[in-house]
Formats: sequence, C-alpha cells, structure tokens
Amino acid sequence: MTDAAAIRDRLNALPTPTLQDLFAADPRRLSALTGRIGWGEGEFAGSILFDWSKTHLDEAHLTAFEELADAMDFAGRRDVLLNGGIANPTEGRAAEHTAQRGVGNDASVEEAMALHQRMKLLVEAIRAQELGHVKHLIHIGIGGSALGPACALAMLARDVDAPLINVHVVSNIDGCALEDAMHACDPKTTMIAVASKTFTTIETMTNAESALDWLRTGGVADPYGRVVALTASPEKAVEWGVDETRVLPFSETVGGRYSLWSSIGFPVAIALGWEEFEEMLAGAQAVDVHFRDTEGRGNLCLRAAFADQLYTRLRGCQTRAVFAYDERLKLFPDYLQQLEMESNGKLVTMDGQPVDGPTAPITWGGVGTDAQHAVFQLLHQGTVLVPVDFIASIAPGDELSPEHHRILLTNCFAQGAALMAGKPSDDPARSYPGNRPSATMLCDDMDAATLGALIAFHEHRTFCNAVLMGINPFDQFGVELGKQIAQQIESGKGDPFDPSTEALLEAAGLKG
Repeated sequence: MTDAAAIRDRLNALPTPTLQDLFAADPRRLSALTGRIGWGEGEFAGSILFDWSKTHLDEAHLTAFEELADAMDFAGRRDVLLNGGIANPTEGRAAEHTAQRGVGNDASVEEAMALHQRMKLLVEAIRAQELGHVKHLIHIGIGGSALGPACALAMLARDVDAPLINVHVVSNIDGCALEDAMHACDPKTTMIAVASKTFTTIETMTNAESALDWLRTGGVADPYGRVVALTASPEKAVEWGVDETRVLPFSETVGGRYSLWSSIGFPVAIALGWEEFEEMLAGAQAVDVHFRDTEGRGNLCLRAAFADQLYTRLRGCQTRAVFAYDERLKLFPDYLQQLEMESNGKLVTMDGQPVDGPTAPITWGGVGTDAQHAVFQLLHQGTVLVPVDFIASIAPGDELSPEHHRILLTNCFAQGAALMAGKPSDDPARSYPGNRPSATMLCDDMDAATLGALIAFHEHRTFCNAVLMGINPFDQFGVELGKQIAQQIESGKGDPFDPSTEALLEAAGLKG
C-alpha cells in the first residue's frame, strides 16, 4: 500500500492540459483511447465502440494508473473474482455473477447452467400455456431483483410485436404500484413471480401477500399454484407455499444487483423468449472474456475506471452523468445508479481502515435529448465539473423517417464536441468554457446481446474502481440501519427517537 500511496501522490502532481491541447500534442490520441468489444458472427455479430479520447487521460496518467492497478493487485483480485474465491470478505462469500454467463469456477458454471436449464423448461412450459392460459406476469421484487428485469424489458420488449405474455414489474411498497399492475391484469390469466434472494424482504413479501389476496378475490382457487419463486433460499419459498417445481433457485454467491443473469431474469425470458435471454448472456460473456484476458490499459473496463478515478479522486468530481440517446435505455441510468452507488459508496477499505479519499461519485442521468432541455445548461456553463457518458446506437429502434435517428445521433455527438470545445464570447452569459470531459459508447445496434454487454461492462468497471480504491464492492450494509429503524417503528418497541421523528410519527398517526 505504500507503493500505492506514492503512485497516488505522483498522479496528483501530474499537469492538467486542456483536452484541445491533448489532441494537438498527440495525433494518435484517438486510436490510443478508443477500443471495441464484439461478439457473434455474420448477421449475429455486434459490437460496442468505447471512446475515452475526450477525457483528460494521457500517457502519463495511463502509465501511473497501470502501476496503481499493479500495486493494488488488480490481477490477483480479478482471479479471486473469476475463480470463485472470497471476493466479498466482509460476508465471507464469492461473487459469482460471471459464472451465470459461463465464465468462472467450473463447478459454479456447471451449477448455473443446470439451473438455467431448469428455468428454461418452466419458461417454455408457461409460454406454451401448459400451466393454463397465461396472458400476464406480475413480477414482484425490489432493488436488483426488480430494476434489472425492468431495465431489460424497457429496452427489449418494444421489439416484440405482440408479446405472448405481458410483464408488469412491481417494486415499490406504495400500494399504488401494485394496484396499477393489478388493474392491467385479469387474475384468472395472471401469474405472479416473487423475486427475493432471502425470501424475507418485507417490501417484496408484503406485495406478494397482497397479490395472493387479489388472486383469491378474483376467483383463483389455488393462488399459490400461480406463483413462481426466484430465490437463493428455496426452502423458505416452499415453506411460504410455493410448489418446489415452480421454485427457481440461484446461488447465494450471486448478489442482488448482479442477479439479472440468474433466475431473476425469468420475467425477461417469459416476455421475450429463451433465445433473447441467452443472447443477453452471450453479450455479457463477450465482455467477461475481454475483462479476463486483457491486461493494463487495453482492458476497456479498467481504462474506464482510470478515467473515473481521475475525475473523482484527482479532480474532486462528486457526480458522474450518463445520458442514453436511445429511448429504450431510459432506465439504464437508474440501473447504473444502483450498481455503482450501492457497490462503491463505502467508508472503509477491504481491511476495515478508513478510505483515503472519495469513493463512488453520485451517478445520475437520463434520456439524451430530453436532458438537453433540462440539465445540460449546468453541464456546459455551471460551476461544477461533471464527467459525462453518452450511449447511442448506430441502428435506429424505430421505423419512422431516418431523419429522426439522424437528428438523435447528431445531437449526441454535438454535445460531446461542445463540452470539449466550448465557445468564447464577449458576452459572458454566452461564453462556454469548454474543456469538459465526456466518453461515448456507440453500439452497432440496441438488442439483447448489446444490453448484456453494456451491463457486464459496467459491472466490471465498478469492480475495477473498487480495486483501485481498495474497497469491497459486494457488500451493502449501508441499507440495513434504515430497515432496522423501520422495523422498530412498526413494532412500537425500543427507545424514543429524536424529537423531529417522534413529531412526524405523531402527525402521520403512527404513534401507539
């Protein structure tokens, strides 16, 4: 760690030329800071172009960050992650989401494939209407158990002309969310998926009980017979009442926000078909292989983390913005928000010592052209520096005039150019300072494999950032205290709270 501290000091001392100066000084800059990850062959081939040339990374930074990665044992921690070692030491667990995609410990991969096969058989039986007429699935979960499927369905379901089974994802304990889903469905043709790793999550189980009541009231004689459980605790699901033939387990070593690749992806397969789910896995696997086999700055996940560290640690940036210039990715910034902030929003290092600087920035964003008319004023002329990621697709997702997609892409590329170049003016109010960083991820198309690749890329990017900071990205104890206090309020037991909380409880009628 002494070496790491010295390298960080050296990084802090590096000069900070403007982006324009960096391009002018190095004619090879574009080729040096762009890269591509691809998958498939022929008509099934796809790829993503990653362009980090509009960031302030230069040769000196890249060299120093590579040394920092070595000092922090990046290769060793990657091996632990991919080989099923204890990647999550505070909980004594592996983190084996890549095994769900075929990359990892042989035994874990074999188990994952067997569980996928079990899920496939149930998916195909339901889609073939062998379990009765099914038109709707209400998928109940929270956190990664809901946001992953919701993000995937928002992107991919649009391409299904007439979905065989419509999926409604419910996560919020606010009853309005579940009521909206139930109003869109007929209980006699609806199945319920309950997604909970522990099968004890209070929000999920409360919603599940209400969904069962709705089925009963709607005339379903055996409501439990309409439930599929997605869990790492199959015995609890059976105890709750789900028949074991409709329990789809996944490994305890798969974390919630990394679980889309497991049986948590069941609603994606139900809505789109098994082949689409497999394509999503294949796109993710292509990134896994790149991450596993590529060293240093050539590893695009690690290179992205170098840029993240430059802005968070060296430039003091407290946020990072993600703008998808594709309506189908409208939930992707939300997905990344959970992935990055829950993983790397930590106070201590792997060995329990206080961190020596900022960790995860606040991740935020939205859909491109909408955001241009809402928040880009601050990005161009505000007083805070915000590194920006742009995501776009060369192929359009609509069948309207090509003018729509041409304008969309033109806006995407223009924003990155404007952030970098700026524009001086004699009128200070009309002056753009420029020298503001951005990165662009340009996809060949926006399909299941691309989504899998995008998510896996950001999973590994998050892990790389954690390694460079010496923290554990796989626990999330920060969410527990609020839950404990909520349970204390619900039970009416324990010491009084602060005067403000007591007054709020009184005003809401929750006292006594």
